[in-house]
Amino acid sequence: MNRKEILVKTLRHEAVDQVPWVPFAGVHAGLLKNYTAKEVLQDGEKLFQSLMEVNQLYKPFGQPVVFDLQVEAECLGCGLAWAEDTPPSVMSHPLEDDDEIHVPCDCTIPSKETGRIPMILDVMRRMKEAVGENTALYGLICGPFTLAAHLRGNNIFMDMYDDEDAVADFLGYCSRVAARMAEYYVEAGMDVIAVVDPLISQISEDHFEQFMHEPFSGLFAHIRELGAFSSFFVCGDATRNIEAMCRTAPDSISIDENVDLLEAKKITDRYNITVGGNIPLTTIMLHGTQQDNMKFVLDLLDNMGDTRNFILAPGCDMPYHVPVENVIGIAQAVLEPDKVREMLKNYVAQEDDIEIVLPDYEHLEKPLMEVFTLDSATCAACTYMMGAAIEAKKTFGDSLDMVEYKFTEKESIARCKKMGVTNLPSLYINGELKFRSLVPSRQELEQAVKEAMSK
Repeated sequence: MNRKEILVKTLRHEAVDQVPWVPFAGVHAGLLKNYTAKEVLQDGEKLFQSLMEVNQLYKPFGQPVVFDLQVEAECLGCGLAWAEDTPPSVMSHPLEDDDEIHVPCDCTIPSKETGRIPMILDVMRRMKEAVGENTALYGLICGPFTLAAHLRGNNIFMDMYDDEDAVADFLGYCSRVAARMAEYYVEAGMDVIAVVDPLISQISEDHFEQFMHEPFSGLFAHIRELGAFSSFFVCGDATRNIEAMCRTAPDSISIDENVDLLEAKKITDRYNITVGGNIPLTTIMLHGTQQDNMKFVLDLLDNMGDTRNFILAPGCDMPYHVPVENVIGIAQAVLEPDKVREMLKNYVAQEDDIEIVLPDYEHLEKPLMEVFTLDSATCAACTYMMGAAIEAKKTFGDSLDMVEYKFTEKESIARCKKMGVTNLPSLYINGELKFRSLVPSRQELEQAVKEAMSK
């Protein structure tokens, strides 16, 4: 069997002798050819060259063509802020200022000629011809809830309480956008359609069942009818929703380091669903050594024991600056575990010696709001947590201090360890955890700030 066949058998829940590996090299692919993130997401030729380099260097069983959750949002009128080493972020939400949710006409659903879609479809076809026989190709689409947030902004979280029927209709529209994108991508040769919806980690299980079960179930059934495999891709601490996600019947679920993979696999195994993940993006891939990365892979596989229904992958889109040798080390550990095990038998990981001094929270002149994120510029869940904090800062002005700590920075990693931050994104006020993996409404956050001010 070639690498693609092994991945396909894994997605069919059949036993294989080799764990498949899928590097989610989105903008990181550009690093391999010295192209910026903006270049690979806007220039088809540079994207194709970069993807071919990923295929050659990292020996993937499957690989994404584009990892950009803003493609659909841009087509639907969202303004984007572009960066050199991250995907773009949504800066304006066309439906944010409406007093009530306005469900757009289906005539606004992007066509194959809209925005960057023609470029993406062309690269997909080229990749299918070049490597499609030996590598399964992933088409990534923006999930309905995250697309709803892109269009509506943080208001979508209050809408879920204030106008339930309108939210259901709005998510129906967003799921039809996703279904159309899936059709385009399958037609272009994609083997797996990954529905990437990081904001699923920011809602309760009750809200998932109420609002998300129907659109996601319908979407995965549609992908199956198209003849492709499906993946339900989440970021953040989606632990509370893993079982509910399984009930929507995807072929696979992908999770990041905020979720205990071994515990999640117990749930996905009960539903006979393949699970993918969850190499830590920053502490291991970005800031670790090649040996750290190889050791993480071997330790994970040893602890898992039964690797049936499992795909090894980064927890989400790989940071642009991940050292190439780290990813090569992961591929080597997957393909030649015995040799790598011999190489690492005397290896001891080194701890970073970074001294962190925490604020004197008991004697602050005014409340301090600290937002711990993976990176609000790249992680959608973090973007909306940070958005809520920014709105609170606007409301309280100089009477409230605010700071973001990005987990992509070594000092922030050390700060998280010292404060005991276990999940991202999280929001603290005066050193106390207030919101973890749940984006607060405007009223909830303002009330929490007022309580801090009254002490």
